[in-house]
Amino acid sequence: MNVEITPNYSYIFDFENEFIHQDTRVWMVKNWTYVFYYCGIYMAVIFGGQYYMQNRPRFELRGLLAIWNTLLAMFSIMGACRTAPELVHVLRHYGLFHSVCIPSFIEHDRVSGFWTWLFVLSKLPELGDTVFIVLRKQPLIFLHWYHHITVLMYSWFSYTEYTASARWFIVMNYCVHSVMYSYYALRALNFKPPRSIAMLITTLQLTQMVVGCAINIWAHGFLQTAGKNSCNISEMNIKLSIAMYFSYFVLFARFFYKTYLSTNARKGKRPIQVTASSTATSGQYISSSINGKSDVQSLLAGQATSKIKAQ
Repeated sequence: MNVEITPNYSYIFDFENEFIHQDTRVWMVKNWTYVFYYCGIYMAVIFGGQYYMQNRPRFELRGLLAIWNTLLAMFSIMGACRTAPELVHVLRHYGLFHSVCIPSFIEHDRVSGFWTWLFVLSKLPELGDTVFIVLRKQPLIFLHWYHHITVLMYSWFSYTEYTASARWFIVMNYCVHSVMYSYYALRALNFKPPRSIAMLITTLQLTQMVVGCAINIWAHGFLQTAGKNSCNISEMNIKLSIAMYFSYFVLFARFFYKTYLSTNARKGKRPIQVTASSTATSGQYISSSINGKSDVQSLLAGQATSKIKAQ
């Protein structure tokens, strides 16, 4: 019995049904070089912003941050719900090779294709995560901006090639971001989820990196055995992707150790927590030190100590 290559969606929106993948691919290829300008502007804004904010009071932006995280959480949940069925369907009926080598999730599935395109485009507004860090005068670590830049570049590049293995990266990133941004939305709204949730999110991110590396290894094997005409992924893409995922794994593992396993973590000293995307996949990082009360208390304590020394 022949099985349809696309899952049986219970409902398809008009904007999904009107998606024409050929048109979006032409546009993405035509505008590919603009990614470098976007990244350059991003770097100038965040580091210039840090310099500008050096001697200025921080902004709280709690309400805006809550709205921002809520919108990204809703987008990620919707994206996960619209792309995961295609991956599950393909794995069940066509196997691992198809899921890694055949880009039917774009070429034959308008629902998954539309949300794949939105996934790539969403990496541009997600750069706004860093604006909150800069304006709130929170630590901007290398992992944060490195992840944002590389995810944007790789996602756009992969879309121009219709990289088949990207279906894995996109679904994973959407799913992790669904949990991650929901968590940070709750934090911004003054809810206090248990620390174990933050640990779970970092664990999911590490798992995402391991699976990403594994998919690339399988893709390389399929490319060697099936040939370039049978597996729609380039050698260049595999090299870039595995280098990216491996670097993410190292950086996230280091963060995990410093946050949850180091001496300071065991003593209860609260580290700066960040979030990531990944993408693919996602990844994004937002400091969980949302409440500025501890900063004020530290400042007052420092002033008191200075007065005692002066006396």
